[in-house]
Amino acid sequence: MKAVIGTIAGLVFTAQVSAVTPEVVLDHYADLAQAMYGDSLTTARSLQSAVDRLIASPTERDLAGAREAWIAARHPYQQTEAYRFGNAIVDDWEGKVNAWPLDEGLIDYVAASYGSDSDENPAYTANIIANPRLMIGGRMIDATAITPALLRELHELDEVEANVSTGYHAIEFLLWGQDLNGTGPGAGIRPASDFDTNSCSNGNCDRRAAYLKAVTDLLVSDLEWMAAQWAAGGEGRLSVTQGDPKVNLARILTGMGSLSYGELAGERMKLGLMLHDPEEEHDCFADNTHWSHYNDALGIWNVYTGSYTRVDGSRISGPSLSDLVAAEDPAVDVELRGKLHATIGRMDAIVQSAAAGVAYDQLIGGDNAAGNAKVKAAVDALVDQTRSIEKAVTALGLETIAFEGSDSLDAPEKVLN
Repeated sequence: MKAVIGTIAGLVFTAQVSAVTPEVVLDHYADLAQAMYGDSLTTARSLQSAVDRLIASPTERDLAGAREAWIAARHPYQQTEAYRFGNAIVDDWEGKVNAWPLDEGLIDYVAASYGSDSDENPAYTANIIANPRLMIGGRMIDATAITPALLRELHELDEVEANVSTGYHAIEFLLWGQDLNGTGPGAGIRPASDFDTNSCSNGNCDRRAAYLKAVTDLLVSDLEWMAAQWAAGGEGRLSVTQGDPKVNLARILTGMGSLSYGELAGERMKLGLMLHDPEEEHDCFADNTHWSHYNDALGIWNVYTGSYTRVDGSRISGPSLSDLVAAEDPAVDVELRGKLHATIGRMDAIVQSAAAGVAYDQLIGGDNAAGNAKVKAAVDALVDQTRSIEKAVTALGLETIAFEGSDSLDAPEKVLN
């Protein structure tokens, strides 16, 4: 996917100050969600087809095709993350499809360097694929048939968040395998023969294929459900188009600010930069984190400007928060649009680094001062734009809201001690 920084550059200072109302802005916000989740579903179905081809014909070409389909599916989904914060229906559901990091030993074989146990997670090396019967926490679990229902039961087993058995990252691990390169070059390496029952590498190829099939089917069904929530009469749509418009606008801005500050700048970027830890990389097995972070930033832009470029290339635009802010305080709107654009520019620098062969986990390595500076520049831009989101809240006369924080930003001594 080509970075779209050029396509938004001309829009930064062209907000249409028109007599829009909060009600039409909220309606369009729901329309954007419907389009984004619709594209997420469409690309997940394409991934499902690619996985079916891989299972039927486990060749390196078909494995590469499934990996490409996974990366394509991540683009629209990550742009939906601005809907997570401030929309309970999304936040309550999100963990099913995008939970990370995961203890991959729960799912499949791992290298000896992974270790054999964890004080925090009794299922650290349960290996669902290798074991039709699992003894975890003193109870026996029948995993003879690997089904979507079983994977749902095992997800966050015993309330351990690292027990991720469903969603994009479980699929990612199955397609790429562990990334054992640390902050050096290279993603995960899994051979196609891991799914080939006639020439099986690493054992249990039939169960590995069954897991990949089940987890991908489950992702599609989860996205079908969420897409329906933003259609006419859906709970997500009604939650923002009914009730007090000012309260609902505040929720949208809460979502933008919380993703910008506590989640993306703090937990997803600053933490890994402080620790120089490749385990703090969002799409770690695929080395796709540069796009993950870029699309999060782009999603915030989409929500504020009421615009979205669909996977088929068509463009949606309509009444926006930007219009409302521009009508009340044009200077704040210009400032915020400029800062959102600047952040995407910083993210694009990280994307271009990956295209040149230096991936995100390499950028945060302790011996890469120039790479660290690229990531820090993006973190600083996110923090800076959050201050302007706060100004937008004031401009609209909304109740002061608290964005999600992060120890990495607010109390770094807690992280390092």
